[in-house]
Amino acid sequence: MEIHLNISFPRIPCELLTLDVMDVSGEQQTGVKHGISKVQLAPASEGGRPLDVRTLDLHADKTAEHLDPNYCGECYGPPAPASASKPGCCQTCEEVREAYASVSWAFGKGEGVAQCEREHYSEKLQAQRDQGCRIEGGFRVNKVIGNFHIAPGRSFSNGMMHVHDLNNYLDPSQGDHTFSHTIHHLRFGPQLPDDLTKGVKAKTMGWTNHHLNPLDDTEQTTSDAAFNYMYFLKVVSTSYYPLGWKSRALPNNHAETSDLVSIGQHGLGQDGSLETHQYSVTSHKRSLKGGSDSQEGHKERLHAIGGIPGVFFSYDISPMKVINREERTKSLTGFLTGVCAVVGGTLTVAAAIDRGVYEGATRMKKLHQR
Repeated sequence: MEIHLNISFPRIPCELLTLDVMDVSGEQQTGVKHGISKVQLAPASEGGRPLDVRTLDLHADKTAEHLDPNYCGECYGPPAPASASKPGCCQTCEEVREAYASVSWAFGKGEGVAQCEREHYSEKLQAQRDQGCRIEGGFRVNKVIGNFHIAPGRSFSNGMMHVHDLNNYLDPSQGDHTFSHTIHHLRFGPQLPDDLTKGVKAKTMGWTNHHLNPLDDTEQTTSDAAFNYMYFLKVVSTSYYPLGWKSRALPNNHAETSDLVSIGQHGLGQDGSLETHQYSVTSHKRSLKGGSDSQEGHKERLHAIGGIPGVFFSYDISPMKVINREERTKSLTGFLTGVCAVVGGTLTVAAAIDRGVYEGATRMKKLHQR
């Protein structure tokens, strides 16, 4: 199942945002990057315009080609990450950060780390302190109960807990960050074609149902850095079958070949059919400092203390499926044929009943005459 999103965060820079995915099968995707772009946004005071439409990369010096070929950077305690460019070494600031995350250590701004000082990591963080970020793109998940969330700092597992490094997010010198956000678009599965979307709004549309994404254009604002937003989604499989569609296995929907289909193409049939999903949503928000909803008129509602600031989406898969099948509208001749069939059937049944009553009455008279 594919998830496509486009969400803006006007008061937190891209470097501090991490997208993680996990589900009940135990699979986790931490720091999702494939298929996802982070667009730097100007500060809200300057209009929040896009500054860089590409995947953000603060670590452009990853290859460290200017270093001595025999150079082996220190990892400052933890073992080198498996993805290190040179086995057993941390050649870049990013590799040191990965090493710290592998042992669940907080990293901070890289003070005292030679690789980070060489790449001016702290200065780059400071330069982005007032910027915003827009996360857009798509990724694939297992079609089971799960969640994905956007939270600050690099994530790692500490025992049975999933935690994030919040040092830079909560550091006052890095700016007043909050998780105010605008969900421009969120959908499960491929986008409906424009001609179908226009037809859904028309009264003459042949589809028996419509398709909406209820979280589109949702905006949430807060001035509290320690704030958590949660969206609970119920996902329902939905099929759209055009005229002339016949049930058959589609290559794009086959489990063995789904990974070979590019993101955004999964579920699109060559005959115009579409396999996608609809969803309904309920939401909840709370301050991680605890307290009640007295300002909203609910003094009796108390919030728990603690948690991770961010935006969380928990989705559940419905066992039902909605099938929308296109049908031709009935013509005048078809209507007249239907009327004739109804009238003819009524007369036939009436004649049969009349005949039965007549035969019954005749037999009764003969019996009484005897």
